[in-house]
Amino acid sequence: MANILVVYYSAFGHIHAMAEAVAEGARLDGTCTVKLRRIPEISGFDLPPQLLSSQEEAGDRKNPVNDPFKTAERLSKYERTLVVRETIPTVSLADLRWANAVIWGFPGYYGMMPSQVKLFLDMAGNACRDGILEGKPTGVFTSAGSIHTGHESTILTSIVPLLHFGMIFVGSPYTANPEYLTDQAIGGSPYGPSTLAGPDSSRSPDPRELIMAARLGRRVAWVAESLLKNKEE
Repeated sequence: MANILVVYYSAFGHIHAMAEAVAEGARLDGTCTVKLRRIPEISGFDLPPQLLSSQEEAGDRKNPVNDPFKTAERLSKYERTLVVRETIPTVSLADLRWANAVIWGFPGYYGMMPSQVKLFLDMAGNACRDGILEGKPTGVFTSAGSIHTGHESTILTSIVPLLHFGMIFVGSPYTANPEYLTDQAIGGSPYGPSTLAGPDSSRSPDPRELIMAARLGRRVAWVAESLLKNKEE
């Protein structure tokens, strides 16, 4: 029985929903034990005053004409999702040791993983030094604000540190995920599932995106089980 760890960072709830789908997929045939863990916010971090002032000078954030991202509404949604996030335990080095496979989820920030996730990986240096993740299958799911940003680049750039930890990357092949072979505005790519959050984060994950997320969970779990069975033999 393989131990599957789903680790995620979610600001507005999209990745939380995708993480639950991934976990459900990993549990599908009842042969795996699955843990859902979150990466916390960075605490004790203050932006430099000059950066704050430059943001204020960028325009009236309350004016929808000048602010297509609806910053005020997004902040309100962020605060509401805090309640849900607090119910999920934070990830630890012990969780990484426990797992036979780790599936990571996070939104794309400028085409890469958020600083919260990178900080966690930086602080988990012992996992790299001791090789506790070496040979363990992994996958990545993400979200992006539009159809043009981050669905592919976020996962591709995230593979680099995971390879440094010695993990075996598992993607989402075309033949198993026909949903993303479409001209409609949904997420998903050969590199992994994703969800289209919208520029203002107002969209919810499409059922097809959740299906692809569940498939990633099942696929990584299958690889983990196969590797364990091979070791036993």
